[in-house]
Amino acid sequence: MQKALKILKRHWGYLEFRPQQLPVIEALVAKKDVIALLPTGGGKSVCFQIPALLQEGICIVVSPLIALMKDQVNALQQKNIKAMALTGGMRYDDVDKQLDNCIYGNYKFLYLSPERLQQDLVQQRIKQMNVNLVAIDEAHCISQWGHDFRPAYRNISLLRELKPEAPFAALTATATTEVIQDMKAELQIPNAIVIKRSFERSNIAYNVLNAEDKYYRLLQLLKKKNESVIIYVRSRNATMETTTFLRKNSHSAEAFHGGLKNEEKALRLEKWLNNDFNIMVATTAFGMGIDKPDVRQVIHLNLPESLESYFQEAGRAGRDEKPAVATIVTNPGDIPVLKNQFLINLPKVEDVKLVYKKLNSYFRIAYGEGENENHDFNFSEFCTQYELNSIKTFNAMQMLDRCSIIRLSQQFQRKTELQFIVSDKQLSYYLRDNSTSDKLVKAILRTYGGIFENKISINLGAVCKKAGLAEEETIDILKKLGRDQIIDFAYFQNDASVNFLVPREDDITINPVAAFIKLHHQNKKQKIEAVIEYVNKNDVCRNLQLLNYFGEKPKIPCGICSVCSVKNSRLNKEQMNEIYKEIAALLKKRELTSRELVENITFPEQHILKVLQLLTEKRIIDRIESNRFKLIKNERY
Repeated sequence: MQKALKILKRHWGYLEFRPQQLPVIEALVAKKDVIALLPTGGGKSVCFQIPALLQEGICIVVSPLIALMKDQVNALQQKNIKAMALTGGMRYDDVDKQLDNCIYGNYKFLYLSPERLQQDLVQQRIKQMNVNLVAIDEAHCISQWGHDFRPAYRNISLLRELKPEAPFAALTATATTEVIQDMKAELQIPNAIVIKRSFERSNIAYNVLNAEDKYYRLLQLLKKKNESVIIYVRSRNATMETTTFLRKNSHSAEAFHGGLKNEEKALRLEKWLNNDFNIMVATTAFGMGIDKPDVRQVIHLNLPESLESYFQEAGRAGRDEKPAVATIVTNPGDIPVLKNQFLINLPKVEDVKLVYKKLNSYFRIAYGEGENENHDFNFSEFCTQYELNSIKTFNAMQMLDRCSIIRLSQQFQRKTELQFIVSDKQLSYYLRDNSTSDKLVKAILRTYGGIFENKISINLGAVCKKAGLAEEETIDILKKLGRDQIIDFAYFQNDASVNFLVPREDDITINPVAAFIKLHHQNKKQKIEAVIEYVNKNDVCRNLQLLNYFGEKPKIPCGICSVCSVKNSRLNKEQMNEIYKEIAALLKKRELTSRELVENITFPEQHILKVLQLLTEKRIIDRIESNRFKLIKNERY
């Protein structure tokens, strides 16, 4: 292992391995199959990269994420390690040439998607390669019980047949007991060594806070101005709105979402890593592969879609092992929103069949034809032509993508984008003289936050509907606004791309994956229910709840989460009297809301709210209109 340490120091600059990395490396060098469960930030890639560098031959890395593949390949190339990725959109000749390079060009790493393994060309070339290791990243995707199951991942067992002598390394950050058993069965590695680092992050306080006004609560959480923070929200629009709010309240923040251009993403990430600004407001597009050690808080303003994804996102806090906080800010209204977003619009088998047939009709693909054909199209026009619900249709397309029937562009290639390049006041003056633009401009401003600060991708169909205008008329108005230098505007007729991976066979194409679609619904429902139970269960340590979910059975509460903090800070009678005195003194002067009382009293908020509740029950104070409290009688509590 001295050689392994030398490689670690030379290429990564570290003097020692992180917990559990060395046992994984030793097992793989000894040609043993391994399932490695390491938490987010635990250095999973090093676990297979170093064994591959210690031996002759090439390591095949299977990954579902194109962006992650590219990041890892770029990182290896910067270390002068020969690596390549077979990504989508490559021509047959280019794939052929790259595979030859893997055989004859002394490459050490070949990254590819599970779908690539279905190509005869790829399988034939792999047979000729000297493969020293097969690494499966995000290996939970192979399990029907995993939170991101992809049927195509079950094709990976082909590599066991093609290269039976190569050890398998299945790596993931989160996996339940059922997922581990599935991984062993589907990868044909029944005797794999399971090397697992405890999911416990003793330095992270897991909190759930209820708040009607989430922005008010957010400002309370961000009192330390220079802390590095990630705030997760559900939509691109929300990243802009939250960023604008934070800036107005003197916080340095930037938005990060999938609609940004790659150069802009890279620039914002670099600035955040260098602490040029403190707060990154992001969708879940942000964070994969990011290793910033000094993140002190991760805040979710919306409920996560699963405890697996929440644990990964929360785990980006406190990687330097110093105290950190992961907080979900929620209220009762979030639960129906979560169910609506992730359950109501889940496509059923008949929905997937309908969308698949309409796609083939739209592109005039004949029965038995269409394999490997690529088509650009306007998603909004497609939905309008066939009177399809846009959200359910997009989810159906994603399901077809997940089942390797089509490949939907990961991010739309060409988008209608605009940004207002004048001030609010200048825009008002312009609309006085150009009233025909008024409806459209107001519809855009009501729909998209941050559109004065950044160029935003807009849904043209939704804007047209909100403004009550035809698309042709809308485009004419936008073009005029562009000519008048009111907006920076880019319009593209096509905004999506779809690649058909199999010949058209209608029901015969969909029927084999029907069972998966039904199981996917059931699995999704269970994961949503687990999230709801987690945020509502206020009598069990948050850390224990998470660890139990992942199959660990600790008995000692963490002592620092939102549940433990309340249990550890019981109010005695003297403290209650002190809080009462402060409340009475303030209410003698004027009626105040609970928020105003909390802001002006030195005790913890939960204690103040508890005393307010008791005082109201005893009719010492009363709640009046506008949620204000009024002192009825002044007596010792």
